[in-house]
Amino acid sequence: MTDRETATTLRELIEERTIVVCCGSGGVGKTTAAGALAVEGARLGRRTCVVTIDPAKRLADALGLESLTNEPGRIEGDWEEPGELWALMLDTKTTFDDLVGRYAATPEQATLILSNHLYRNIAGALSGTQEYMAMEKLFELHDEGRFDLIVVDTPPTRNALDFLDAPRRLTRFLDNRIFRLLVMPTRTYMRMVGVATQAFLRTVAKVVGSDVVKDAVDFFAAFEGMEQGFRERAQKVLDLLSEPVTAFVLVAAPRRDAIEEALFFASRLQESDIEVEALIVNRLHPRFGQVPSVLTSPEAAAAPAAAPLAALVGNLRDLEGIAEREERYLKSLTRQVAPAPVVRVPLLDHDVHDLNGLGQVGRYLLGLEEG
Repeated sequence: MTDRETATTLRELIEERTIVVCCGSGGVGKTTAAGALAVEGARLGRRTCVVTIDPAKRLADALGLESLTNEPGRIEGDWEEPGELWALMLDTKTTFDDLVGRYAATPEQATLILSNHLYRNIAGALSGTQEYMAMEKLFELHDEGRFDLIVVDTPPTRNALDFLDAPRRLTRFLDNRIFRLLVMPTRTYMRMVGVATQAFLRTVAKVVGSDVVKDAVDFFAAFEGMEQGFRERAQKVLDLLSEPVTAFVLVAAPRRDAIEEALFFASRLQESDIEVEALIVNRLHPRFGQVPSVLTSPEAAAAPAAAPLAALVGNLRDLEGIAEREERYLKSLTRQVAPAPVVRVPLLDHDVHDLNGLGQVGRYLLGLEEG
């Protein structure tokens, strides 16, 4: 983007940006990467909050918390002053409820919507709701101004970057003709098409039941007057994703399928005029180099420990072959995101389950250790 300076390291991103969005397909270590970046942000003296969408307790355990809620919880640690670390796990329905309360004209209108059967069924299940509410929570945290750095672990979805399209999807829904007919039943043009609309609703009621139709009509009627607030908020969320304070970090694993999905993510970001500002490649096999000739010499073959040595040499060749194959997979991805820095995190010999583990990953991310 023309008004955004490209960072040369991940450290620069977490020192200088306000928002870091970690994106990528599921199962590549995205949640761990987001947690590690947040830990390093706090260690560098920034008031940091990490937002995760992963309902598993893995990040909560790693951060030393019993659980995570929809409100930021503080994590104690050895941070450089005035650094702080906070974390929350997105609760889609609670965030949606809060949004309804914000834009309802009266408490009574909010109560009508929140108690509606249709709303209660769709608030956490409607396609795109989770992605939009993740971005809504991000905007809320940014707007409050409590934190210097917000790290977002985006939803684990194969529908690449649905969260980028979520604000536009909400706007399209609000502009939909059927929605506008149902949400504005008292307006003049609605009375003009009332007979046709009622006939349509009676037909639908025969299929899904009259109670479902009544809930839908009641929901849309209660929503009247709120659509403009939702529309304006959706645009502000979309604008925030494009501002220079926001950086997108792509997380990938060195598997063929994960690399293909990462290439798709990078392309979608570029289509939205958003740069990948860093690439994290997670769980890379280490490079041990070629097998020394002394281990394959006739003397080695004749040694008493020849059989165990041959097995070890075979293992070494297999590992080197895996590492070479991973490097071949990565070439196209590193070209796609250039000149973004590429950070390598090796395959660790243990799971990341505490702050020390996140700190170890963070050392690789900041270049304090080589992957």
